[in-house]
Amino acid sequence: MEKPFSQACENNKQPILQAIKPYLVDAKGVLEIGSGTGQHAVYFAKQLPHLQWHTSDVEQHHVGINMWLAEAQCDNLAPPIPLNVNDSWPELTVDAIYTSNTLHIMSWPEACRLIMKASELLPLQGYLLVYGPFNYNGEYTAESNRAFDQMLRERDALSGLRDMRDVTEQMNNAGFVLIEDAALPANNRCLIWQLTRKL
Repeated sequence: MEKPFSQACENNKQPILQAIKPYLVDAKGVLEIGSGTGQHAVYFAKQLPHLQWHTSDVEQHHVGINMWLAEAQCDNLAPPIPLNVNDSWPELTVDAIYTSNTLHIMSWPEACRLIMKASELLPLQGYLLVYGPFNYNGEYTAESNRAFDQMLRERDALSGLRDMRDVTEQMNNAGFVLIEDAALPANNRCLIWQLTRKL
């Protein structure tokens, strides 16, 4: 098996790092939900050596993630944790959770569960860092996002771009407040949510 590679991950890793780095200065541990190829984990762990980066994904992606981790040889990178948002979650002590391009891949109930479980796992003032494309007030921010959304829904009717109104409602219900909404290249956003109350 060849090591998996995503050109999109390669293109967006530096802009994402610039967006999330200020919120990880004092972090000791981060859980990445949906590590995919493992590229983001390796790059971020190397750039943020003061924290422990925990990778996770469904088990079918673990071989590829482990290939990236084995090549990187980073002491602050943990082997991938089996994690399906619908199943039990790991008991970890982390200060932040990072997830990239996941909310539009999973169903809306699964996205809501991710948000709720993140609020249970994080400590007060912890951060949930979310990267990906979003709609605003029911509108696409670019024609490329419209085409992407159509492709997603044709492949899986339960997937698709999420609207910020819906995401914000679920986040607020789970105790999160939006700290920053940063525009990134290719019509993506980096959303910084902070847990300000426990349910």
